Amino acid sequence: MTAQQDFALKRSQEYKHALFVLVISIALVLVFLVNAFDVTEGTWNKVWGSLTIAYLVIACWQAIILFCMKRDLLNTGDIQKRTRLMSAVNLLTILVGNVFTTTFAFRMLRRKASIEYTISYYMLLTQLLIVSVSLLNLFKPYVSDMFLLTMAVFILLIIFDVVAVVIFGKVDTDRQIKPAFKWLGIALIITGFSGNIFGCILGYSVLLKSTNRDMSTIEKWNKIWSKITKNFTAMLGLLFVIFTFAISIASYGTFVYEFAVENNYESMLLEPSLANPFGTDNFGRDVFSRIIYGARISLIVGVVSTLIPLVIGGFLGAIAGYYNKSIDNVIMRILDVLYAVPGILLAIAIIAAFGANTVNLIIALSVGSIPTYARTMRANVMMVSNLEFVEAAKALGEADWKIIFKQVVPNSFAPMIVKATLTIGGAVIATSSLSFLGLGVEPHIPEWGNILKVGSMYLETNPYLAIFPGIAIILLVLSFNFLGDGLRDALDPKLD
Repeated sequence: MTAQQDFALKRSQEYKHALFVLVISIALVLVFLVNAFDVTEGTWNKVWGSLTIAYLVIACWQAIILFCMKRDLLNTGDIQKRTRLMSAVNLLTILVGNVFTTTFAFRMLRRKASIEYTISYYMLLTQLLIVSVSLLNLFKPYVSDMFLLTMAVFILLIIFDVVAVVIFGKVDTDRQIKPAFKWLGIALIITGFSGNIFGCILGYSVLLKSTNRDMSTIEKWNKIWSKITKNFTAMLGLLFVIFTFAISIASYGTFVYEFAVENNYESMLLEPSLANPFGTDNFGRDVFSRIIYGARISLIVGVVSTLIPLVIGGFLGAIAGYYNKSIDNVIMRILDVLYAVPGILLAIAIIAAFGANTVNLIIALSVGSIPTYARTMRANVMMVSNLEFVEAAKALGEADWKIIFKQVVPNSFAPMIVKATLTIGGAVIATSSLSFLGLGVEPHIPEWGNILKVGSMYLETNPYLAIFPGIAIILLVLSFNFLGDGLRDALDPKLD
């Protein structure tokens, strides 16, 4: 292989994506294979065995596509049309829940994928996942009163999302699109209120390009989202975060809360089945429903306990960084005292003093994070305050508060957004940890830490009670970390 051919492989993001998908598919085959065979009894599980075979076929087909991609890149420097058409078969893999190969198939179908096209198929995948998870309620003894109406709305949204994917697959939206598309943008934003935030992002992008004539604004938007959409791990993280948020909202119309909280002593410690996909706990409560409802608590606590220190710490840091003398010393020395106390110890002390409930948990997690946000904002403000446009504003006699909040803070906020995204994952872990110790939300509330606490008592006999909530916590934290890394790459001007 020549240096030029090697460069062609390294340059191709699609080839990297294909390789990543193949590795993930092989890993999933091994996971399913381990679960398919019961070593103690020497028997095969039909469900896990079927998934193993299905994913093995998918992995083999992905390996063939990868081989064809490598051959095309080495011979011609570009992926040929026949190889792209081969990847279309992977669209069917969504039927077995393989979102990795499905996203790869969508990406391959268009040679030059636009921001809008990428977001549109992630929006469609999110909606499909919501419907698939919600349909599992059909195996329950009864469903929610709003189930049929809610599912009808979701199916209409899927049809709308398919139309959006087709439209943006054909329309060139790199710069500006026709003014008539603003109505499509409004419709997309409205669909985003169902919890599928991809609709809001896509709708805003369409409105921006169909109504805005400021090309610099459009270029800035394209630059940021182009980096994010090309980052496969960041988009996967965003997909799972939005799915978790959307299914939390959808659960109001599709899930029955009683299955998650009411004791059913006739169904204690049941193995996973279609009626109870994650089994039941020691009180007969459906673990699957508890995890779905627990996502609300984890997201609410994680997001709110990040927003509070972001606002308070950001404000204090901006003041300290701009007035970097006596005011800076007073603010930072007070925060240094707070910073000296370990965050988790401070949280435990607050909860022990005021009681274990959701509000106190949010306050406890928020207080300990204020100094770190203040330090980050202070450093950014001190750097921006020395730039020429700030000096020019001072020379023109602009009021200090206007300079701080109109000039300095907006240009210092990008690192804060990245830090906040990464901190939410830590807040989710802290929430689950404190609940596990009995210092978080009330024990009867379905929250991932509470569910994990119950599961820890049955690790030897019923390990699934701890495995499923543990996986949920890991996936959500990883998703926020992946998204944070993607935002850092997109917002950092040094990486241009």
